[in-house]
Amino acid sequence: MRRWNGWGDETIDVEMNADALGFLEARIGPGQAPTDASFEQACAAIRASRLSPHPLVDTNTSVRALHALGQSLPDWLRLRHGRLGAVPDGVAFPESADQVRALLAYAAANGAAVVPYGGGTSVAGHLTASLDQPTLCIALTRLRAMRNLDTESQLASFGAGVTGPDLEAQLRAHGYTLGHFPQSFEYSTLGGWVVTRSSGQQSLRYGRIEQLFAGGRVETPAGTLDIPTFPASAAGTDLRELVLGSEGRLGILVDATVRVTKLPDYEAFHAVFFPDWDSAQRAVRTLAQARLPLSMLRLSNAVETQTMLALAGHKRLVGVLEKWLRLRGCGEGKCMLLVGASGNKGQARAALRAAFAIARGERGVHIGKGLGERWRHNRFRNVYLRNAAWRQGYAIDTVETALDWPGVNGAMAAIEAAAAQALGEHGERVHAYTHLSHLYPQGASVYSTFVYRLAGDYETDLARWRSLKSAVSEAIVASGGTISHQHGVGADHAPWLEAEKGHLGLEAMRALFNRFDPDGRMNPGKLVLP
Repeated sequence: MRRWNGWGDETIDVEMNADALGFLEARIGPGQAPTDASFEQACAAIRASRLSPHPLVDTNTSVRALHALGQSLPDWLRLRHGRLGAVPDGVAFPESADQVRALLAYAAANGAAVVPYGGGTSVAGHLTASLDQPTLCIALTRLRAMRNLDTESQLASFGAGVTGPDLEAQLRAHGYTLGHFPQSFEYSTLGGWVVTRSSGQQSLRYGRIEQLFAGGRVETPAGTLDIPTFPASAAGTDLRELVLGSEGRLGILVDATVRVTKLPDYEAFHAVFFPDWDSAQRAVRTLAQARLPLSMLRLSNAVETQTMLALAGHKRLVGVLEKWLRLRGCGEGKCMLLVGASGNKGQARAALRAAFAIARGERGVHIGKGLGERWRHNRFRNVYLRNAAWRQGYAIDTVETALDWPGVNGAMAAIEAAAAQALGEHGERVHAYTHLSHLYPQGASVYSTFVYRLAGDYETDLARWRSLKSAVSEAIVASGGTISHQHGVGADHAPWLEAEKGHLGLEAMRALFNRFDPDGRMNPGKLVLP
């Protein structure tokens, strides 16, 4: 059973041990467990539906509540405190493109906004219902079948509501993989990946979703947009680009065709430690620009490295590792790099050997597969720490951006400093740390995490989050970074989009959305502000 007010399966708990709690208390102070509202309390304030009856639309209060919000920190605050506010007036579960078209017509007849819902994993405010008009949530849960697998072209077509595990299971039965593994993999959907321009953890080999998305079908208020698949085309505007990153403003992606790959013969993840950030960054830049056939490079700064080791448990073993690393020049200030390779066994091993040789040139110390394989085993469980931290009185939030190489160091420092200043104005400390989650020859993504104490009061905690979000977003923009590398824009990032797109760019996006959605019903208030 999925948690209604937190992350993931209710049967899965990842606890924080005493050493981990002591680590946080020493840095930001002891937390105080908050009191959460019950599901019944949260539902009690939901107003009656303003939609007319329809055989495909469920207006049950509990169903509406379960489709009201995503996984951002303000979403969590609303859920945990029972302050759901605006929720959809009804939730529909279409089973075909025809039913989606019928629901769009129904929304128009009711003067309703439409919010598409995939897996509910948004951390950028994509799912908030409209306050000013009725809202219909169209959940794509039942559009999940693999419709076709063309092994000659290595193309697979799915209903856009298919979740990561279901998609991979259907492909693996035939010996294929998409290779798209975001941290939200358990619940996020193919359609959600496309419309938010998602990036999976092994994008170095398989590509971001824009490289994987080959075509599909979008149902819009103005009609159906069919996008055929081509290996390449010089015929004007690429219609895929209209859909990628559109965040529901264009219409609803109902089918998607993606480029798949044969399952790898071999896959391994290794850890390498560097004595300091500068040597580590030089190494990963060299690795990225060498274009080795690796599947993943993930570099943690010194504070994240320290934090990961502190939260790992196995205190004695970690102590032995740290002593051994100190003897090899990696003491205080050390940074950990995870290196992954997937594919043909001989080629993957050769790529790893070449990577370790480059790392040695920057005093990197390769320690084998132990930590890398542990990361792989837990990579979809680590997000459960948000639940554990909340129970101990701590909030965990993140921001991410991407920049060309000359801007990476400055952005990382500015983001962490902005977070400290923002929370300091509330009399609180923040534990901030960063990793480069995706590496490119041109630059890197910068992914920062913030841990700070909860006040236990809705207004106070929302004010702290707003201060933090505003400060770090301003730091990203001032540093020349994109406001989002992989989470999308939604409502939370929309105020900073003009700095990246410019006034003319935003006007062009508005004009595009208006052509497909002239009444402005599709996910209003997201991506491009009114």
